[in-house]
Amino acid sequence: VRLVESGGGLVQAGGSHRLSCSARNIDSIPAMGWYRQAPGKERELVAAIDTHGSVDYADAVKGRFTISRDSSKNTLYLQMNSLKPEDTAIYYCAGGLAIATLSAGSWGQGIQVTVSS
Repeated sequence: VRLVESGGGLVQAGGSHRLSCSARNIDSIPAMGWYRQAPGKERELVAAIDTHGSVDYADAVKGRFTISRDSSKNTLYLQMNSLKPEDTAIYYCAGGLAIATLSAGSWGQGIQVTVSS
């Protein structure tokens, strides 16, 4: 599965930004999600969603980030609000068979999000 992220960039703290991940026939991908990796840190799951509507969020982004998928556009989104400098990272789109095994699936190339204070 080929996943292509878009929408990265520089954002001011407190602002909002949306990432997109396009894939061919998104409905054929049971689970999708967003990971991020900050400099010097391990890659971590940010948010995930499956075709049953189940969602999962990292504690650090709960209430600020929203994951969604649009089948008509074959696109996964990550709406990020109230951004903080600690949200600065490379964000990766992932797709797999289940949320629990997402890291073993397909990955996008990653996209940089920088939040300035």
